[in-house]
Amino acid sequence: MELVIISVFVMGYLAITLEHSLKLDKLIPALIMMAVCWALVALGVDHFTNWFDASKHGLVDGFAALAHDDKLHLVEETLLHHLGKTAEILVFLLGAMTIVEIIDYFDGFSTIKGYVNFKSKKKLLWMFSILAFILSAIIDNLTATIVLISILQKIVKKRDDRIWFAGLIIIAANAGGAFSPIGDVTTTMLWIGDKVSTGMLFIYLFIPSLLCMLVPTFIATFLPSFKGEIDFDEHEVIKNKSPHSARMLYLGLGAILFVPVFKTVTHLPPYVGMMLSLAVVATFAEIYSRAKFSMTDYDSAESDAHAHHSPVHHSLSKIEMPSILFFLGILMAVAALESLGILFNFADSLKQGIPLVGTELEGTLVSDLVVLLLGVGSAVIDNVPLVAASLGMFSESIDNPLWHFIAFSAGTGGSMLIIGSAAGVVAMGMEKIDFFWYLKKISWLAFIGFIVGSAAFLVIREFV
Repeated sequence: MELVIISVFVMGYLAITLEHSLKLDKLIPALIMMAVCWALVALGVDHFTNWFDASKHGLVDGFAALAHDDKLHLVEETLLHHLGKTAEILVFLLGAMTIVEIIDYFDGFSTIKGYVNFKSKKKLLWMFSILAFILSAIIDNLTATIVLISILQKIVKKRDDRIWFAGLIIIAANAGGAFSPIGDVTTTMLWIGDKVSTGMLFIYLFIPSLLCMLVPTFIATFLPSFKGEIDFDEHEVIKNKSPHSARMLYLGLGAILFVPVFKTVTHLPPYVGMMLSLAVVATFAEIYSRAKFSMTDYDSAESDAHAHHSPVHHSLSKIEMPSILFFLGILMAVAALESLGILFNFADSLKQGIPLVGTELEGTLVSDLVVLLLGVGSAVIDNVPLVAASLGMFSESIDNPLWHFIAFSAGTGGSMLIIGSAAGVVAMGMEKIDFFWYLKKISWLAFIGFIVGSAAFLVIREFV
């Protein structure tokens, strides 16, 4: 039965990877994979010899000898546990996405456009790379990429020039998201799962992430594509700016930055702080839009009219629900494999199967090799299930260097192929970037950044 479940997972995963070839949204195979895997788990529960208790991070003793009803009860408890952990991530992402959409409703990101008063391609490259690095740490790498490419389209008119900037934005955004607990979905997963803390994440990963952005950008400045100047209409860049745009930009970004502080002070899950931040930003959005405060009466015609122009309702309607459902499907599908002890046993066999001499050194080298392979793998397939799998493979305590290395490797390794990260996929869609063009022109820069950042992490680890 385990082989059947693994086969379903592999086929679903293959369908996700071939999303563009199959013309099938990746949320569909993700949801099918989740439902079928858990259905097979429930139907074949009597055939399993192992069961992994995620709350205790270990195998359940004597699972095979339990009665059928007791096994089903354990399945239900485990399913509820994983749903709760997944819901924490999804609610957190919903809050962050809504705040970003509210900022965009007031054209808040147009404030950034006003700083472009030069035509040098090199200066523009550094500006967008640094902005991508900083913004992705605050509003996540996917959103930062969307925002910056949207601004880029207003400034750089030639698509042949623009796709080069977009390629470096992908690298910088993924690097910036790695050292922030809210910068990348995979890092958020590790943070919410109490594997990394905000302070240690910054200590371990800021310099490696910075180098992962700086080195490729520096090398790119010597390329012919970034020599010379661009032409743009300055009036077009700054037109249609809302009077509240700058205020909402700073308020929204500040509200998102408040979330890690709230978690540190209260020790509550991050989604609680994100909901508080969303409520504050939404209040000011309603005030600035001169809309009434009531958002609960949906029966009256007046309320319907309000919903039409309410910034909060408008922003909620813009949320990327397919992405949310995809995360639900993939995380719960991986949870099914974890619950059967498949990932746990795979980790043990992997650690024992690589022939290295030594005891403590062996464990460290094997773990490093596994994490580096995870980074390379995240360039080929989505990094969300890879990190979800690592949560079931390793049992190290919070802030163990291994978790921070996983956060960096999965976050930045995806830059090596344009399909390897959410930032790359969205840039591919916005600019119609060809897979093989990116592979030829940008991948080697991303690989250099990944290797330099990984080496920097290994050095920093020895001194922390």
